[in-house]
Amino acid sequence: MNVSSKPERTRLSAEDWELAALQLIAEQGVGALAVEALARQLGVTKGSFYWHFRTREALLHAALERWEQYGEREVLGQIEQISDPRKRLPELFRRVAHELQPHRVYAALLKALDHPQVVPVMARVSQRRMEFLTTAYRESGLPPPQALNRARLTYAAYVGFLQLNFTLGLPRLNLEEFDAYVEHMIATLIPA
Repeated sequence: MNVSSKPERTRLSAEDWELAALQLIAEQGVGALAVEALARQLGVTKGSFYWHFRTREALLHAALERWEQYGEREVLGQIEQISDPRKRLPELFRRVAHELQPHRVYAALLKALDHPQVVPVMARVSQRRMEFLTTAYRESGLPPPQALNRARLTYAAYVGFLQLNFTLGLPRLNLEEFDAYVEHMIATLIPA
């Protein structure tokens, strides 16, 4: 048999596996994460997985770390670069509102708070987001106690909206209605 006539196999990176894991978590939850199912979905053997990860838990850890770092680097890190503190919060609201995949992962992780690998990640992510929001509100002119309370209200509204939307499918908004909702949140939650 001529080896060169075999179709070339796709070589997957650890990142490919991590992204596929996050997609599966977003669609079906943490409990659905299984090596064999992912390998089938990616069109490769389990051997490809074991080249990068020793266990399913190692993949879950890496995928959660990738999700956490994305939020830190790509979202908060970029928003922090905006020099005018009064422009940071509206930009954060608008940007975050249109990033579906990270929200779907977050909503799935909220359902898995009994999982020992999920709890510390969600605690760090929530703490960092609360710190960011509190600082942004303080820099926008609110006194520290009010800034903290506004940050809590903002984060609670975010988490509540995700729960309603991804768990119950409510509210059912078209793009125009959703954009109007985001602008209403900005007008309601951000000091003038």
